[in-house]
Amino acid sequence: MQITSKQKGTLLFSLLFMLIMLFITFDNKAVFWYLYTFTILVCLAVAILNAKFFDELPTWHYLLFGIGYGTISYGIIRLGYEITPMLSFKIAKPITKFLNDFAPAHIGHYVLLIFIIIIGEELFWRGYVQQLLKSMMKTSLAVVTTALLSAIVLLPSGFIPGMMAAFTVSLLWGFLYEWKRSMPLIIITHTVFILLLFLVLPLQ
Repeated sequence: MQITSKQKGTLLFSLLFMLIMLFITFDNKAVFWYLYTFTILVCLAVAILNAKFFDELPTWHYLLFGIGYGTISYGIIRLGYEITPMLSFKIAKPITKFLNDFAPAHIGHYVLLIFIIIIGEELFWRGYVQQLLKSMMKTSLAVVTTALLSAIVLLPSGFIPGMMAAFTVSLLWGFLYEWKRSMPLIIITHTVFILLLFLVLPLQ
């Protein structure tokens, strides 16, 4: 399916908007959560207005599989965290600094994460960007490109381990979305991953 110039323009605008806003957001730690939530809300609106989302699994399937795939996603990142120092890469200090600056600190942050940010990120990246890119390239390449873009927009954070982690899980969730064709599954997977990463079994 060919995409129009308007669709290309909207995609480019939304990506540039996110990148510019994240430069501003990561430079303002005191209001990081509010600015990031606003950014995701705008991207969520773009996705809802310009994309359709797959939902082809029964509820109990996406709940059960979401817990499983979320745990696997966490396990992959945890394994990378444990192995990287053995390869003489020092990532503990930058991770500690990033978490001290930007990790969710109270229940309000988790509410924003679960009910706005996670949903917005998945509808935008998997539901909108990835599907639009599929109109221009093979599905596998669209998944990889989406994963790269989702990592690149984190460049303003200066947090390279976070960019690598974002690419890894985005790659996994992108292929998972194409395989299972269920946005609720991806949202549950992302939610379980975040809760394990920040609340249940944090890296520190």
